[in-house]
Amino acid sequence: QVQLVESGGGLVQAGGSLRLSCAASGRTFSSYAMGWFRQAPGKDREFVATISWSGGSTHYADSVKGRFTISRDNAKNTVYLQMNSLKPEDTAVYYCAAGPRFVREHSGRGYSYWGQGTQVTVSS
Repeated sequence: QVQLVESGGGLVQAGGSLRLSCAASGRTFSSYAMGWFRQAPGKDREFVATISWSGGSTHYADSVKGRFTISRDNAKNTVYLQMNSLKPEDTAVYYCAAGPRFVREHSGRGYSYWGQGTQVTVSS
């Protein structure tokens, strides 16, 4: 019912910036809370950030707080993750996800739809 496609990943030097985009199609995008997760090689999926359907509420993992900003443009059916001051430990495949409610828990279990991911590599 909802298809999510991430883009904007790539290779960047430590201290640099990237902006990820997640384009949604299908069921009405604006009715969903959106989240970003990441998974590094050999590690479990990790919560990054989430935003409410209106964009009025956001929540971040401690590891990215102050460096990453999640935002959304419902008119464009797109959610963004602006990543600044990137560190090598940010290297991962980044996934966007959609869920029915804005939640601050980090498991990802409340998200119904997932994109296929975009690779972010931060070199030292």
